[in-house]
Amino acid sequence: MSAHNDPIHIKREQFPEDFLWGCSTSSYQIEGAANEDGRGPSIWDEFSAQPGRILDGSSGAIACDHYHRWPEDLDLARDLGVKAYRFSVSWPRIFPVGTGEIEERGLEFYDRLVDGIIERGMEPWLTLYHWDLPQALQLQGGWKSRATVDAFNNYADVVSRRLGDRVKHWITHNEPWCSCIMGYYEGVHAPGETSLQSALQACHHVLLSHGQATKIIRTNVPGAQIGITLSLHPIIPASDNAADLAAKVRHDGMRNRWFLDPLYGRGYPQDTVSLMGELCPQVFDNDMEDIAMPTDFLGVNYYFPEVVKDAPGTYPFNVEIVETPNVERTAFGWQVAPEKMTELLLRIQADYAPANIYLTENGSTYDDVFNAAGEIIDEQRKRYLARHLVAALDSVKAGVNLNGYFVWSLLDNFEWAQGYLRRFGLTYIDYQTQRRILKESGKWFARFLKSEHQR
Repeated sequence: MSAHNDPIHIKREQFPEDFLWGCSTSSYQIEGAANEDGRGPSIWDEFSAQPGRILDGSSGAIACDHYHRWPEDLDLARDLGVKAYRFSVSWPRIFPVGTGEIEERGLEFYDRLVDGIIERGMEPWLTLYHWDLPQALQLQGGWKSRATVDAFNNYADVVSRRLGDRVKHWITHNEPWCSCIMGYYEGVHAPGETSLQSALQACHHVLLSHGQATKIIRTNVPGAQIGITLSLHPIIPASDNAADLAAKVRHDGMRNRWFLDPLYGRGYPQDTVSLMGELCPQVFDNDMEDIAMPTDFLGVNYYFPEVVKDAPGTYPFNVEIVETPNVERTAFGWQVAPEKMTELLLRIQADYAPANIYLTENGSTYDDVFNAAGEIIDEQRKRYLARHLVAALDSVKAGVNLNGYFVWSLLDNFEWAQGYLRRFGLTYIDYQTQRRILKESGKWFARFLKSEHQR
């Protein structure tokens, strides 16, 4: 099927029979109950409390109240027809201060959640780290400190021992770029620091903890399928002149290859290392071997491409990301480019040949409006979803080892620094009443999964 045809008519039967359909969520964005059952504070609790950090001044303290309403939310996922539910565990629910004494009530919550997922006929896909580092560890250096790697390994050991009898799909980390570069260099995510050297050291420790935790989970969970999820972006030069083409390579080195190369046994890309110089992380013997521990799949989160131009004097790579005029964008300002997702997946397949690839997040934010009947007819989100499913199918047909698609997200939620101003959900959340309302995009996705196609 070509994207030139109306994408709304794409059918599930066009995909391989065993293609996995899922939806994704994350703990801090939906759970709420920030001070219940022994949970300790995370870096996002601390970050959100700082004036000016979150656009609407909010936090994830209540969010979607999923901690109490999870049965209803799992019913929503089941009724969509997905066969996999991706969630993350809140580290400070298990270890309120990051290490030391285990909070049994936190483990019991995830026991109930995992059992509920399975009872509804879905596979649990567990992400160990979706950015909510215990604040107590941040006070000791956070991901800049090698001690956090040891704390993460202990956390991974405890969670995999407890849930590994039922959870067979494990994602160590979600989007190290966001947790490290946006958190320790750009300062727009928790913990809000602005040192590139710190950010690169944090990246190294996150990747190291991924590799070491992979070994631990393999020991604890026979037959486990283990991977990591990266936010990856096609990089487009602003022009075809040599300077912009070189800028594309430089930006790709940090945005994509800094993570992919070491995970697939190549070490950090040498061209980027040369540019970084003394900012490069401290690397110990055997670190790179640990980072390159073989995995069963690569999770890819795709949202938008980045257009770059050569910009001499721009720290640190002489690269500027430019806004292309007259292109379609979501309410977040992100370019809508499903065909670039196909290009990205083809590139990953050609350059790294992962055992399997899953699209672990893909979604869009638009300004949802109720009609007179109390419905949200989010036509733009529906078409975004359909067009990216066409791109996923094109990838499969082109030989990409793509085995599943997880939509972001089941629910509207706390959208990090944007607070509650941006809505990605197939389900609308009325944050005043916590009422859940399935949007037209969610109804369309359910029809797609059940092969009942109507406009």
